[in-house]
Amino acid sequence: MTPVPAETRIGHIHLKVADLDRAIAFYSGILGFELTQRYGPGAAFLSAGGYHHHIGLNTWESLGATPPPPGHTGLYHTAILFPDRASLGAALARVLAAGISLTGAADHGVSEAVYLNDPDGNGVELYRDRPEADWPRDAEGRLRMVNHPLDLDALLAEAGPQADTEFTEPTQA
Repeated sequence: MTPVPAETRIGHIHLKVADLDRAIAFYSGILGFELTQRYGPGAAFLSAGGYHHHIGLNTWESLGATPPPPGHTGLYHTAILFPDRASLGAALARVLAAGISLTGAADHGVSEAVYLNDPDGNGVELYRDRPEADWPRDAEGRLRMVNHPLDLDALLAEAGPQADTEFTEPTQA
């Protein structure tokens, strides 16, 4: 097997949603992604930093639908990587201020992560990586991820003045 190049990345996600405006309000108004384009009445694209899109949303086959029941195949979660601990803490503050419950939180040794669901029941992981030099390894140098509790209060404190906890309506593209 030939591995893919090390620079290969997952470029974007595209989610089927039941209510486009509700999904935009979550991904833009709470998580802070910029609405880059609405594509007719049934789709929208959002990004960070001016990229064409990191998140696609559509109602083409799912308008008014319900989430799949537990025990079925599908997306487990989308993981959104934040550049540092302060920005992860600020995102957590916005999520909590919006009244969204967490489904989990963990210190994985390699990363710190909080878990929640979007309005359509899709799992979302918000996380930041630790520097690779700090990743836990065994005596032979193999990666040893863990699943320890995450101190949410310390993470929120790290956000400092970045913690804009006001819900903002997304701007229309």
